[in-house]
Amino acid sequence: MLKSVLTGSRMTYSRLIGALFLSGFLLYGVGSSLVTSVVGAPDFLSTLSGHQTTLVLGAFLMLLNTAVDVGKGVLFFPILEKHGKRTALAYLAALIVEVVLLDVGVLALLMIVPLAQQGVDAGQASVGWAKALGSLAVQSNTMAYQIGQMSLGLGAVFLCLLLFRTRLIPRFLSIWGLVGYAILMAGTIAEIFGIHIGVMLSIPGGVFEVGLGFWLIIKGFQPEAYGQDS
Repeated sequence: MLKSVLTGSRMTYSRLIGALFLSGFLLYGVGSSLVTSVVGAPDFLSTLSGHQTTLVLGAFLMLLNTAVDVGKGVLFFPILEKHGKRTALAYLAALIVEVVLLDVGVLALLMIVPLAQQGVDAGQASVGWAKALGSLAVQSNTMAYQIGQMSLGLGAVFLCLLLFRTRLIPRFLSIWGLVGYAILMAGTIAEIFGIHIGVMLSIPGGVFEVGLGFWLIIKGFQPEAYGQDS
């Protein structure tokens, strides 16, 4: 009976963390796609009035990812702490740095709304300034995103090393994550230096997060993560 209760508790906890991995991936991905559909258009400030709702909705979904990522780190902490307190702290700190930077980028994007209105209300002389600031806001979000992903990748590399050592998940998943996050960091560095290969290099890490999410929902962490023998 006790074993059944412990197993049920383990699976509930594992499924919650797995669901956070999947929901964070979905929220930020959909939000970013909505924002890009607006700011990726030529002269997007002049057409923003018809797409403002899309921009704000996308930004809101991206901000929701903050709660998801912080929740993921907090729930992960007691499991990781049993096997490596420094790694647990490093991963949580990396997630916090990541979400702060992502939020700074989203706030920069939201500044596009008043800039567009200013461009409509102001004279021709101010339109050029509004366009320049709008472009700067988009670039600021891009840079904040890349640095945030670099922070996530660094923390997640240590996470995957711990998962590999402790076998809390299958080792093939840990190796996949380790390689995927290392490639992700390489992609972010390339993007910062103007080499646009980051999207392609983010795929392995993204697939790992989706795979890990489904694994935790279906199988859960190994019982050793909770001090159980079986």
